[in-house]
Amino acid sequence: MMAVAFVAGLWTASRRGLREGVPAERIVDLGPWLIAGAILGARTLYVITFWREEFASQPLGVIKVWRGGLVYYGGLIGASLAFIVYARLKKLPLWKGADILAPSIALGYVFGRIGCFLNGCCYGRPCDQPWAIRFPNHSFAWQSQHKLGLVGPADPALPVYPTQIYESFLNLALYAGLAWLYRRKRFDGQVFAAYLVSYAVLRSFVEMFRGDYPQYQRYLGGWLTPAHLVSLPILAAGLVLFRVLPTRTPRTPK
Repeated sequence: MMAVAFVAGLWTASRRGLREGVPAERIVDLGPWLIAGAILGARTLYVITFWREEFASQPLGVIKVWRGGLVYYGGLIGASLAFIVYARLKKLPLWKGADILAPSIALGYVFGRIGCFLNGCCYGRPCDQPWAIRFPNHSFAWQSQHKLGLVGPADPALPVYPTQIYESFLNLALYAGLAWLYRRKRFDGQVFAAYLVSYAVLRSFVEMFRGDYPQYQRYLGGWLTPAHLVSLPILAAGLVLFRVLPTRTPRTPK
């Protein structure tokens, strides 16, 4: 699903770039930079977040990315840094390029969260809603519930909120909205700024239903998670771009 996410994102971005006079191969060549930056950043933040639970006793597990363990915000930061370096080296207009990529980031995220669903990570809190899902015994959700004493060794996992599906649908809607905005933007960087603000809000909403964080990483009675804390500067960055970019990056002609 990660591979599908990158292919879908790069293909749609390359098509969008043609509207701005950016050759498709420039976007495709950017792909390895984004993949490397995203995986490195996502893994780094995951290791920092779950060092105590997973890596303190087995540090070599840090390199075992194929077993899962990626944090999206780390991937976004890593990919953004990689894009900045690529844009400087290849003389690609920074904010124009960011706008080209922004809708495709949301689209790739749709497939990434489906991968989380299939892997069983990023699961939700136990609930009794009709649309709740139940993961198999010995899945991540079952192990967490077993450690908390919510289920016995032979009991099935409790049903949980399908938070991965929530985020997939919300980001599909975000992709459609950003693609619409892209054709109507008034300044370079507007679409990327809209992505930062919108994603921070959507992520913060879904985080209220997440159940995969250890208790010591929950704040304000268990409702505030590390992703909430990261969402705040991401939201602030988007708002600052909305304030600053209209005066510095007027809409470039096609």
